[in-house]
Amino acid sequence: MGTVPRTNSLRRAPVQQRSADRLARILDACAQLLDESGYEQLSTRAVAARAGVPIGSVYRFFGNKRAMADALAQRNLDHYAERIGGRISAMPGEDWRGAIDAVLDEYVTMKRTVPGFRLVDFGVQIPVGDRAADSGGADIDYRVTDRLTDLLAAHLGRTPDPALRRTVLVAVEAADALLQLAFRVGPSGDPELIAETRAVLHAYLARIFD
Repeated sequence: MGTVPRTNSLRRAPVQQRSADRLARILDACAQLLDESGYEQLSTRAVAARAGVPIGSVYRFFGNKRAMADALAQRNLDHYAERIGGRISAMPGEDWRGAIDAVLDEYVTMKRTVPGFRLVDFGVQIPVGDRAADSGGADIDYRVTDRLTDLLAAHLGRTPDPALRRTVLVAVEAADALLQLAFRVGPSGDPELIAETRAVLHAYLARIFD
């Protein structure tokens, strides 16, 4: 069966391959329309038309466009974690810098190439893209922190205790702010600011991992 995002936004999880494929088409269409017209213009009817499915199929899975965008964000996070896991599995366990580089590089790559990612990445903020608009941004960063802490702990042979989780949270918050700036400066991410982000992460985490 195709990948189904781990989210509470789904009204009903698909149980057959055909349903999973239809859900994937709906989320793909949602991502494309986010890039083309933004969140405010997004509608369930437009998504159904782009996906080539009846409007009832969209409502079978989602109650509204917010739930649909949140499921897309969860799928992004699942894919992000899978891609990082695949990269670091080939690295020596002591190479924490290589693991952190993979975390950063995969995010930048997805920001540049994955439809809809520039607006929702790993969670929906209202207004979309404004993490400071409400408390939702903090929840998103905790969601990302939990996944990255577990991945890094397993790779580095460390215990994912509260101290490590707090360290990763600080790194996520710092990198998020710097990368938001990098992609405001340039649509593909300012390379110098991305390099500065890498340097900040290495310097901060060295006190824990060296």
